[in-house]
Amino acid sequence: QVQLVESGGGLVQPGESLTISCAASGFVLDDYAIGWFRQAPGKEREGISCIANSDGSTYYADSVKGRFTISRDIAKNTVSLQMNSLKPEEPAVYYCASDYLGDYGLGQTCPPQYEFDRWGQGTQVTVSS
Repeated sequence: QVQLVESGGGLVQPGESLTISCAASGFVLDDYAIGWFRQAPGKEREGISCIANSDGSTYYADSVKGRFTISRDIAKNTVSLQMNSLKPEEPAVYYCASDYLGDYGLGQTCPPQYEFDRWGQGTQVTVSS
């Protein structure tokens, strides 16, 4: 079955860290960009980071730059997002999604959200004291 599955969500206190992962099955991530998005209740879905598996190029939204790190594990066909210094305003459902890029890297930014055509089911991240 071709799918993306997120894992690793949970409850942390403000300032703590959490790593979430996105595992692909049924296809190989080599030619794809993986994006991480989040959606809080009542808010629009926000793109926060992405990585091109062809060349490892990455991009971060200003809201997470310097705190979040996206990485890939080619052998495990997985992309992870390490989130440090989580803030009280960052609880959301975090989703990963894939976009076929072929040999291309990211360029200056992530592909637009509408180009990501395969989505995981999401993992809940709660930040609360």
